[in-house]
Amino acid sequence: MNTRSHYDVAIIGAGMSGLAAGIRLAHFGRRVCIFERHNAPGGLNGFYSIAGRKYDVGLHAVTNFVRPGVKGTPLGKILRQLRIDRAEFALCEQKQSRIAFGPRGGTSLRFTNDFAVFEHEIAAKFPAQIDGFRRLVAAIKAYDDVSLDAAPVSAREIVGRHLTDPLLIDLLFCPLMYYGSASERDMEFGQFAIMFKAVLLEGFARPLEGVRTILRVLLEKYRQAGGERRMKCGVRQIVVRTGRAAALRLDSGEEITADHVFSSIGSAETESLLLSEENPKSKSQKPKFSEVRLSFVETITVLARPPAALGWGDDTIVFFNESDRFDYARPAEQVDLRSGVICLPNNFDYGRDRQLSEGFFRCTCLANYDRWANLPEATYGADKQRWYVAIQKSAQRFMPPLVDSGGSPCQEAVSRVTSAATANPTDSVRDVLARATVATDMFTPRTIQHFTGHLDGAVYGAPVKNRQGRTTLSNLYLCGTDQGFLGIVGALLGGISMANYHVLQKGG
Repeated sequence: MNTRSHYDVAIIGAGMSGLAAGIRLAHFGRRVCIFERHNAPGGLNGFYSIAGRKYDVGLHAVTNFVRPGVKGTPLGKILRQLRIDRAEFALCEQKQSRIAFGPRGGTSLRFTNDFAVFEHEIAAKFPAQIDGFRRLVAAIKAYDDVSLDAAPVSAREIVGRHLTDPLLIDLLFCPLMYYGSASERDMEFGQFAIMFKAVLLEGFARPLEGVRTILRVLLEKYRQAGGERRMKCGVRQIVVRTGRAAALRLDSGEEITADHVFSSIGSAETESLLLSEENPKSKSQKPKFSEVRLSFVETITVLARPPAALGWGDDTIVFFNESDRFDYARPAEQVDLRSGVICLPNNFDYGRDRQLSEGFFRCTCLANYDRWANLPEATYGADKQRWYVAIQKSAQRFMPPLVDSGGSPCQEAVSRVTSAATANPTDSVRDVLARATVATDMFTPRTIQHFTGHLDGAVYGAPVKNRQGRTTLSNLYLCGTDQGFLGIVGALLGGISMANYHVLQKGG
């Protein structure tokens, strides 16, 4: 592929939003190049390999799923504007998911991709709240959550106008915050509305091969449209002259110029690259944050059998919290075990005779970046192993009892970080999960920062979002996480909207 020293548009980062912006711009004849520091695309929604086995990063599920024929939805807009046939994404619906509160999930709300199921659950378990809930849903449907000019307002304030039961309110906030809140304990109502529609009004789906399917489609569309990309080619500095991004200085020392620059790496991360030639003393550096930035840990357990064969039924995703009140905030310790997300990728409806070749059990919890960042390697490894066991043990409280190969219930399974190949055959029959385990992995906030460049391992970026994607430079724009559209569908929509708004609609 030929490379140039000047482009109509240069895009920093080959994540979902950068790819979407690139496809959209290339479709309209713009000369576009995406610069990516790592050797694989996807960013926070990519994948990696260990011993030949592929692991998805971030993809618990694609949100905003709607069935064919439903019009006026984010998924439909993405498919139309990126010229993707629906069948190319090969999305398979979730079976069912739960929000479970209490020491062992005694208060539970089930939901599927049919919103009537969730509404029925609330009517049955919170009958005094159902009228207020329906009014809240009507307000969410009427709210223009994709407006680039929307003024921020507290979601808890708006929700509190319709609901009075604090338990129900926290049950609603739990999945929406875990799947898209960069703010502690509250959300901006526009973000709440986006995530409510994405998770509850629309729903979850997944390709059989996970995020690799989506990335293959996007990369092929970008190639067909004539876009260029340079992998293992990071941007070291954005050179500023007369209020514009005059050049991108690459890790190699090469300089690239462009009429427009899109950055999908985050607002603070983009700011840290700015180098003003008018002020020779200026230099790019890591910003100091005045606000809390949230991060997570996740354990991944690969099983010899699907989770359903171990007694874990049809649950696709379980959002759990051990008490009646939900505290979504950066923990004081390395990990907060009180709440989290369990994902069983096997439990999507892939169809007859189409299943994952192995079982997967993923657990996600809030984490504190500072507690992980500077540990010596030996301490870091030991802490990962210790928390792996603790996270699995915590999550299992909210799952049905495990069963052995003969179908007998096991009231407690003691998780161990080991493979089936090294498991002692004389272990207790109660150690079902450990004996079914064939591989494990775990990522921490430190992992997230290293492989994605997101400062402090902040998965959802800065708490304050920039809907219009404007920066202090007239030709530098943000897309993606810090623009305010989250998840795979949100990131794609963000890239499209910024390409349309800043370049295509203005004829740039």
